[in-house]
Amino acid sequence: MQQTPSPTRVLVVDDDPTVAEVVAGYLGRAGFAVDRAADGPGALAHAAARWPDLVVLDLMLPGMDGLAVCRALRDKGPVPVIMLTARGDEEDRILGLEIGADDYVTKPFSPRELVLRVESVLRRGRTGAQVPGSSAPAPAPDGVAHRAGITLDPLARRATRDGRELALTVREFDLLSFLLRHPGVAFTREELMREVWGWDFGDLSTVTVHVRRLRGKVEDDPAAPRLIQTVWGIGYRFDAPPEADDEGSPDDGRRDEARRHEGSPDDGRRDEARRHEGRRDGDGRGAGSDA
Repeated sequence: MQQTPSPTRVLVVDDDPTVAEVVAGYLGRAGFAVDRAADGPGALAHAAARWPDLVVLDLMLPGMDGLAVCRALRDKGPVPVIMLTARGDEEDRILGLEIGADDYVTKPFSPRELVLRVESVLRRGRTGAQVPGSSAPAPAPDGVAHRAGITLDPLARRATRDGRELALTVREFDLLSFLLRHPGVAFTREELMREVWGWDFGDLSTVTVHVRRLRGKVEDDPAAPRLIQTVWGIGYRFDAPPEADDEGSPDDGRRDEARRHEGSPDDGRRDEARRHEGRRDGDGRGAGSDA
């Protein structure tokens, strides 16, 4: 008998019972299993008893605010976090992104939009998995990428730099993956928001903060970034040469061809080159030419 997979679990943390009820209702109808907590300690207790797949977290909570809850959750393990914030709390929203929130939604908000944001974060965090409410599984990613000492495995959702694993949030991983696969191409923040976040609109400071966080994890000196460059007036560009995965491989056809010709006495092209060697000047005319 085939076992039915357990539903994706979302923890909703908000001290406003009306907001919590509406959010939980919409998420439940979208196919999610929902737990609710009214404060920070309650959220941490729920997470300890049954680790959620995603947390919808109000920024303004009594006693222990959402930022402290987010930090405490991240200390225990990786989990996507979507913060609910008041429209005027821009500094707090940016701080929330800085400490690892994957997304935020400003109040008042559309519950349907929140469900779409939840699905988007989960879909990108679970490569190829079906997310409740989505019409199809996310497309399979390309293979492992290597650049500038960074190795990125999209199937394992794992990234390392010089052999050291990088602790990346869902969005940081997606941003690094996108930039790594498009080296030398400058993207606007609007393009990155559309390609990485899947949004056609939103606060562009989200991209700025994630770039800053990512630099702090992949750059030798984040204050003078070498890999993720700012292109003034446009956006950002990833600069790094590709790493040769097949270096030293005995079956490299091009190297085999070179070996076959190396030292061959009847190579007409090399003979021709030897005959002309020393008889050409820098502009292509014969060395003894009076022209």
